[in-house]
Amino acid sequence: MGKRMVQSHINDILQQVPSGRLMSVDLLRGLAIAAMVLVNNPGSWSYVYAPMAHAEWHGWTPTDVIFPLFLFVVGLSMVLSCGRHKPFPVVGWVQWSRALKLFALGLFLAVFFYNFRDDSYNWVADRLEGIRWMGVLQRIALVYILCCYLVRWLPVRGLVVATILCSLVPWLLMLFVPYQNAAGETFQGQLVFGNHFSAWLDQWLLGVDHLYYRSASPFAFDPEGVLTTVSAVSTCLLGVLAGLAWKSSGEEPKAQLRLCRNWAIGGGAMLIAGQVLHPLVPINKALWSPSFVLVTAGVSALLLAGLYYLVDIRERRRALAPLLVFGVNAIALFMLAGLVGRLLIMLPVGDTTLKGWLFHTVFQPVFGSYGGSLAFAVSSLAVFYLVMWQMYRRRIIWKV
Repeated sequence: MGKRMVQSHINDILQQVPSGRLMSVDLLRGLAIAAMVLVNNPGSWSYVYAPMAHAEWHGWTPTDVIFPLFLFVVGLSMVLSCGRHKPFPVVGWVQWSRALKLFALGLFLAVFFYNFRDDSYNWVADRLEGIRWMGVLQRIALVYILCCYLVRWLPVRGLVVATILCSLVPWLLMLFVPYQNAAGETFQGQLVFGNHFSAWLDQWLLGVDHLYYRSASPFAFDPEGVLTTVSAVSTCLLGVLAGLAWKSSGEEPKAQLRLCRNWAIGGGAMLIAGQVLHPLVPINKALWSPSFVLVTAGVSALLLAGLYYLVDIRERRRALAPLLVFGVNAIALFMLAGLVGRLLIMLPVGDTTLKGWLFHTVFQPVFGSYGGSLAFAVSSLAVFYLVMWQMYRRRIIWKV
């Protein structure tokens, strides 16, 4: 009975896939957002397996690839949404409305918290006056609207140049522009936590109270900061270039295989180049370094090539079909997970929170500390899947 139910469920998913749509792209988006929700919702941040945590500073883990993968898919989708023969539309209210909604949703998540366990908690001072201006959704919004203009204005060669410049120029600024702390001490070329040009710029432009790492020294900074958002544009543009490769390819089987091979070769080349550069240009997510762009875009392109081959060329779709439920409603899933995650740490249960109570009384005793933390994240994702499935089967697509 269980096997029949699963097969029936997968059939229901596949029956709703529009004809002529690249299923691999929706699956890649679903993979990115599912992984993002999984790593953002452990049972306890004190017990997280290494691959599910970000690198402490230089270097990378699978978790560090997730956000760049999503931005890569954003760029890819921008091209695919126009089809093979239509030019990219004039940038107007549709694009700006989408960007503004994303930015506003990010700000909403930033203020959606109240500490019910502290009678003296001041929400206005903590959340409103100290609102964090930047964040994941805010970065997606800014990268998206900038890429819209670049794709509309520039030919392919211009996009290649823009991709290089968006990554290289911020890095050169970090290396060669001097900056000072409040005491008048001058720095240049520092690439350490709390002391780099991007941190100085974040603190100067946004203010200490509006940054994620407020206690970093000598400069507070944001992992989704201003300068590194420009660097992130290059990741999205590499997705655009992958999409343009699809757009210029044919639809016959040989052309599909050639496209798949080119994506795989390009992805492998970027991954190797980023690793080779690491001793000179450290791979660093917070700095969104050029080597980080290459490594993460390389992994993204390899995943795209693999999924394209499996589901669009070979049409082996059943095993990965559930990811579609996440992929078509990615922002809805991100918001749902963000709201529920915050509610779990807001609601008090005895001398702890609802999340703490669930972890320590349900998951940790059964699965252990690390296993329980992972089981909590997997269980959360399963619950979110049920909600997303109800939206999917009713054809409710939450578009921003």
